[in-house]
Amino acid sequence: MSGGPAARRSPGEPWGGVRPFSIKTKLGALVVISVLITTGLLMIAARTETELRFITVFSMIATLLITQFVAHSLTSPLDEMNTVARSISHGDYTRRVRDNRRDELGDLAQTINLMADELEAQDRQRKELVANVSHELRTPIAGLRAVLENIVDGVTQADTETMRTALKQTERLGRLVETLLDLSRLDNGVVPLKKRRFEVWPYLSGVLKEAQMVSSARAGIASGSGSHTRTDVHLHLDVSPPELTAHADPERIHQVVANLIDNAVKHSPPHGRVTVKARRGTTPDALELEVLDEGPGIPRTEWHRVFERFNRGAVRAPHGPGSDGGTGLGLAIARWAVDLHGGRIGVAESTRGCRIQVTLPGEPSLPS
Repeated sequence: MSGGPAARRSPGEPWGGVRPFSIKTKLGALVVISVLITTGLLMIAARTETELRFITVFSMIATLLITQFVAHSLTSPLDEMNTVARSISHGDYTRRVRDNRRDELGDLAQTINLMADELEAQDRQRKELVANVSHELRTPIAGLRAVLENIVDGVTQADTETMRTALKQTERLGRLVETLLDLSRLDNGVVPLKKRRFEVWPYLSGVLKEAQMVSSARAGIASGSGSHTRTDVHLHLDVSPPELTAHADPERIHQVVANLIDNAVKHSPPHGRVTVKARRGTTPDALELEVLDEGPGIPRTEWHRVFERFNRGAVRAPHGPGSDGGTGLGLAIARWAVDLHGGRIGVAESTRGCRIQVTLPGEPSLPS
């Protein structure tokens, strides 16, 4: 849509709070005009001594013409909506209805256009999902098949290194399936939160240590695991005050922090530094997290797309050595986990690299 007044108001919202040209108003005006025409012609007939049958004929003709005009103005947009709805039912989501009317039909036209926009977006996401998942699954399957074929054909032996390569491809398939299951739970809303109070410093310290161990383990295997395999990036933890506590689901927050660290490491320069900061929020047990890296950063025009599924960014060669770019799902899962807590996640201004901010509301205060 072009962004005119009709595009800015929500469906069913009257123009300026009052709908001046509603269908009820038009039908009421039609009745009033018909009565006025008939009354006027009768008065003229009484003064000019015109025969009543001529007055009746003129009155009927005038009333029919006005009724036809009003009926056409009401039915023509319905015909257009019917055509667009039929096109949408056949899979054509590009058609739109003109919504320049100031009545209930204008509201209906805008609702149909919004529906078409949503269906078009969902259809595009579905196609991207199939294309991206097919691409991501094809690589480890092809690698695993090649390894097994070489063993069966006797080209290579089933030694430790060969089986480690096969294990690497199997692990990547497992991570992809687990990620897709997370997205399925996201869409179905079947993931309950298990909130509890915990100390932030030992918790985040464990997350960072696990990230370093996983990175080292994967670095011993060939690249292409779908997560970073770099050991040259230094992870730093900054928690203030040290006794800081939070009230959240530790498993879901682990997903958030681990995915943010993974994304930051991928984009870090050689021997770069990734910092995880934790601060007290504005409410009891609220938590504010930041993950900062020293990479190329994210263009402001891409900030709104960072957390979309399968979005890998528009930065040229964004991934550091040892990274294959991943699936583009990590930040989408991080946003999902934050949304489950009723928190906020977003890109913030930074003088260097990328800075992701997370705000978790903590434990809701009891009403007084």
